[in-house]
Amino acid sequence: MLAFIGGTGLTRMAGLTVIAKHGITTEWGDPSAAVVEGELAGKRVLFLARHGDPHVLLPHQVNYRANIAALKQAGASEIVAVNAVGGITAQAPTAAIVVPDQIIDYTWGRETTFFDRRVAPVVHVDFSWPFSVSLRQRLVTALASVHAHAINGGCYGATQGPRLETAAEISRMERDGCDIVGMTGMPEAVLARELELPYAMLSLVVNPGAGKSDVEISMEEIEAVIHAGMGKVCEALTAMVSAA
Repeated sequence: MLAFIGGTGLTRMAGLTVIAKHGITTEWGDPSAAVVEGELAGKRVLFLARHGDPHVLLPHQVNYRANIAALKQAGASEIVAVNAVGGITAQAPTAAIVVPDQIIDYTWGRETTFFDRRVAPVVHVDFSWPFSVSLRQRLVTALASVHAHAINGGCYGATQGPRLETAAEISRMERDGCDIVGMTGMPEAVLARELELPYAMLSLVVNPGAGKSDVEISMEEIEAVIHAGMGKVCEALTAMVSAA
């Protein structure tokens, strides 16, 4: 079953008919919210609000292990994660939708693996290509079907948060090869890989990264982009489910 993880701007999914809410407790603790089982475009899907419902958890407070484990327990076979990000390069202007193919992890202090207990075997997963090629292509196709231009590829830089980055940090990330910046891509992506769940990311650029604009960006402007962009994102996700 396809599962969606909703980030900032997508605490609840438009068009989803809720069938059940599963309060799942995992050996890693409780997920951010109940796993919602519902019907979208006539098919069963799962949905989880990454920051809780309502949105209360900061990026470094999210129990990523519990979230991924709960989706697996609920029957997820693949995951599409939605997030709001900042744009770094000209490839990722505000309001663009990016389907990244690479990631750089700048986070620290987070629980990043399921294999850190003495009773578990030591496992090193191959993470050369962190996102599922087939899921990414389905996303790009779905976005095109609803006339939303998708940037196919790009590098997501995952920062610790909750503060936004400095202009110097964004400059360093650009030199490193990052196109967009967010706070939740890791360890979410690698945990999905450890549980053998194909994972792809759909990133809505809601503002320029620090130092990439001549004017100060207001929260009102960011919220306007989120409101308009997430509507198109939901259309694309519905189209993706319909085409499966």
